[in-house]
Amino acid sequence: MSLTGLFKNEKEDKFVSLLIQQAEITVEGMKLLETCILKPNEESIEQIGAKEYEADEVRRILIDELHNTFITPFDREDIFSLSLNIDDMLDYALTTVEEMNLLKINADEHLIQMISLIRQEAEELAMATHRLSANPRVAGQHAQRAKKLDNEVERLYRVAIADLFTKAKNFKPLMVMLRRREVYRNVANMSDKANAAADVFGMVVMKLT
Repeated sequence: MSLTGLFKNEKEDKFVSLLIQQAEITVEGMKLLETCILKPNEESIEQIGAKEYEADEVRRILIDELHNTFITPFDREDIFSLSLNIDDMLDYALTTVEEMNLLKINADEHLIQMISLIRQEAEELAMATHRLSANPRVAGQHAQRAKKLDNEVERLYRVAIADLFTKAKNFKPLMVMLRRREVYRNVANMSDKANAAADVFGMVVMKLT
């Protein structure tokens, strides 16, 4: 049976369905993060944490199914990596809102723009999972869009860091700058995970087509 034919096997389609479910929860989490960074507090931490836990549960089921299934619709290592990188995005989302609350960092224009782009990355990855079975090349196109968005996040991250250093004129703002840089770093790492997931999609599409 060909790899493409395996997608028609309902029993094996469970892996794609679980990846879709995990990606959609991640989109919900990123949309929530966009709102939560405007007022980071214990309530917003709980909201993001609930999404992170929900996605973790889907990943746990996926990993269990990998252990129980001999034949998968595409390489089990790729399934694992896709799930892991998408999962890490929500982990960083939770860390971001936790640090903003603990370090008393308010959302600035840089953070708002970066997280908006990462939400779009999550949406592109979700679209890629939806298209993977029937239209793998289209899935690859969505993955490429996610990578382009990551490039923009990286550019904004450098702009944000440069802006921080130019504003630090004495010791007090320097301490605030260092705390804010930690939040920027988490957001940049979140985008890196989306980029890593997009790379795995690229490999999967190459193998399927």
